[in-house]
Amino acid sequence: MHYLITGGSGFIGGHLTESLLADGRRVTVVDNYSTGSRENLRAVENHPALRIIEDDIVTHPEILEPLIREADVVIHLAAAVGVELVVKDPVRTILTNVHGTENVLRHTAHYHKRVIVASTSEVYGKSTQKLFTETDDLIIGSPDHCRWSYACSKLLDEFYLKAFHQASGMPGTVVRFFNTVGPRQTGRYGMVIPRFVSRALNGEPIQVYGDGTQSRCFCHVFDVIRALKLLIGNEASYGETYNIGSQDSITIGDLAREVIRLTGSSSAIELVPYEKAYAKGFEDMKRRMPNTAKITALTGWKPELSLERIIADVSREIRERNRA
Repeated sequence: MHYLITGGSGFIGGHLTESLLADGRRVTVVDNYSTGSRENLRAVENHPALRIIEDDIVTHPEILEPLIREADVVIHLAAAVGVELVVKDPVRTILTNVHGTENVLRHTAHYHKRVIVASTSEVYGKSTQKLFTETDDLIIGSPDHCRWSYACSKLLDEFYLKAFHQASGMPGTVVRFFNTVGPRQTGRYGMVIPRFVSRALNGEPIQVYGDGTQSRCFCHVFDVIRALKLLIGNEASYGETYNIGSQDSITIGDLAREVIRLTGSSSAIELVPYEKAYAKGFEDMKRRMPNTAKITALTGWKPELSLERIIADVSREIRERNRA
């Protein structure tokens, strides 16, 4: 079985690549390293079943046709990610997410290839539901706030996949990731746990944006990879959308305190207004909890690794990186 992973040197992509190679699969990674890193594939870069192509599927879409023709399964993870990047460069966000996905799906539809497209919990927008369910109506903020460009671009990706599935029967599936975390995730684009852990280990103030009462559910990347692999070969998932995430909710303020406790840090907590952290008028989602009953019913998947394990794994990886 031959897999093509766009964005395969990113955080999730790197872990998925390692896992598939360990299962005896062949993997081709295409990545422009804009948000990914060669370090994410360092442990397997010389693996005989891995091919790495450094290129851009938006500016050089012609590379995709032969790669998709040769592949059995396409996992489309390439995207502009992270709130800080989205706010600072909405044009790049829209072009990368929309045109990249369009370029991939044109060929997967033509060759009738199995494809999974990564989406995000951001598409639920300003919903106040206790649990976010795949069939919910969506409430997106005003286009005057570029923060919502990411949600809208990923939602259009979902519409693209559904349209190709309905038009040609393309065996495609959408997955909506909820705050996936774990080793090798960077805090460079505002990812909260690696940012908190890094500052805690350095004894620096942990900066909590807003008032800290906003809540999130964090899912270990190892659990997410397991969910993806369960969906890949499941024909009942074709044309469907699945939430992938944990229901273990914690406020960001409590998360900061938990990071301090688990790392033994003496760091203080500093509240930073959204306007200072991002931009004037920034809007955040107050809560974000997935209803995962759909994927559980189909595959039996449930997250197994705790928030404490996540923080421990991230802390260990950052300590090792600092010693290198």
